Amino acid sequence: MPEITPRTAPATTIYRARRILTMAPARPEATHVAVRDGRILGTGTLDELAGWGPHTLDDRFASKVLMPGLVEGHSHLMAGSLWRHTYCGLFEVCDPDARLVRGAKSLADVVAALAKAAASGDGPVLGWGLDPIYFDGARCTRADLDRVSPARPVGVLHASGHIVNVNSVVLERAGFLRAGIDHPAFPLGADGLPTGELRGPEAMLPVFAHLGLERGFLTCDEAGTRAFGKLCVRAGVTTATDLAAALTEPELEVMLGVTGQADYPVRVVPMLRLLGMTPAEAVARALALSERSTDRLRLGCIKVVADGSIQGFSARLRWPGYYNGAPNGLWYTPPQTVEEAYRLALHSGVQVHTHTNGDEATDMALDCMARALLRSPRADHRFMLQHVQLAGAAQFRRIKALGMGVNLFANHHYYWGDQHRAITVGPERAERMNACATALREGVPLAIHSDAPITPLAPLVTAWCAVNRRTASGHLLGANERIAVADALRAITLGAAWSLGLDDEIGSIECGKRADFCVLDDDPTAVPPEALKDVPVWGTVQGGRVFAAG
Repeated sequence: MPEITPRTAPATTIYRARRILTMAPARPEATHVAVRDGRILGTGTLDELAGWGPHTLDDRFASKVLMPGLVEGHSHLMAGSLWRHTYCGLFEVCDPDARLVRGAKSLADVVAALAKAAASGDGPVLGWGLDPIYFDGARCTRADLDRVSPARPVGVLHASGHIVNVNSVVLERAGFLRAGIDHPAFPLGADGLPTGELRGPEAMLPVFAHLGLERGFLTCDEAGTRAFGKLCVRAGVTTATDLAAALTEPELEVMLGVTGQADYPVRVVPMLRLLGMTPAEAVARALALSERSTDRLRLGCIKVVADGSIQGFSARLRWPGYYNGAPNGLWYTPPQTVEEAYRLALHSGVQVHTHTNGDEATDMALDCMARALLRSPRADHRFMLQHVQLAGAAQFRRIKALGMGVNLFANHHYYWGDQHRAITVGPERAERMNACATALREGVPLAIHSDAPITPLAPLVTAWCAVNRRTASGHLLGANERIAVADALRAITLGAAWSLGLDDEIGSIECGKRADFCVLDDDPTAVPPEALKDVPVWGTVQGGRVFAAG
């Protein structure tokens, strides 16, 4: 072997850790990992890795546990930007600067929080995180928000992101404060006028401009994107999605600029939402976007939304429908459009992720996929179903047969499990929601997610939800669908990486992959399963760059 002089030798750093959980089957544990040029040379002992030549031994993680950088396979960049508005959710959460923000325990608390915001400025007043299902069935109306301001636009986004409530000013400016509207997206009051609750994009998008929101607010701006990066470091996340992006040219330029900065800590995978364009236009746009990908901005995938939210009663459920007798939900994208998008994307090699909450929506997506594959067969297409909350065993078998994967919304057990049992789907179906164990048993590729900002970005909490399936009240919701800690950790690393087509680059710590690590103060495999969510995150290493959580 020719000698390499120190002057020309590549810079190599070997990190020592208390334990390294690699997720690599050939060598699942190690004590050292060698990094060069932002990639992993290998794992093993110091003597083994010293064979790569001159190196610097870095002991900063000697007391820590390293895992692969956690992968959030379903989140939204607006988890960073929404914090400039008023939080109206029930649960206490931390903002991007780690400040604890208390929740609103009643509709009166929501109105008070918005009124406080209205008192300190002018222009539209916007809140987020609301879910009236927690408030004994009370619904927010335009009259409630008129109390915040009768003259200024006022709105509050539901936690699901599928519903917005607005005041009379917004309804009037959007042309909706009138009799004669007959559409399930516009609930009506006793006076025959819209209540101010608007369900789904058809009703929501026309009012966004009156609230100071353009469609691109989902994609985020520079400040919000940087705030999102802070959230990721604190959660141990090195790769995250923006799973409903408009990706217009100005928004794309912001994303390229921010993620290209040397200190930006996250690889972002935005997906173009099929909205306001034809399937052919979406596929062409996705192909053009893919040519502009960088290491920290991966482009070229499409997001389709089939239905709405279960707790918002806008998801499409099979018979017998909602437990409380609510009418069935909404189709956001017609079946013929979904099938055309699948067929064209399969033909062009573009990956599609589809939101299906209700089991009827899942049936629709599977039927469309079966027909599309007959016309445009493709191996290893990795089309994903997102949420898939009510899928049963037979549907998982179909998902497997069609070569698809699932990304299940495990956090729902904690945040809405009690409401699902009592109100939305009833005890039996609630026990099989987000059926991780059934997915694994049927051989379906599995990831789990937070859908931040719908629930907080925290993959170890998501893993805890899948392992323990405890509701906010402490009820065990579906004991037979619990999964092992090892399976949950795989779902937030290699499983999520597979769902993005990136498992050859990230998701495990082994030679050739990106040097992306989650740095923990404790071992998630050694603590009791009920303590998994409490394992402290020290920070991350992303592409060989070290980021300590602030």
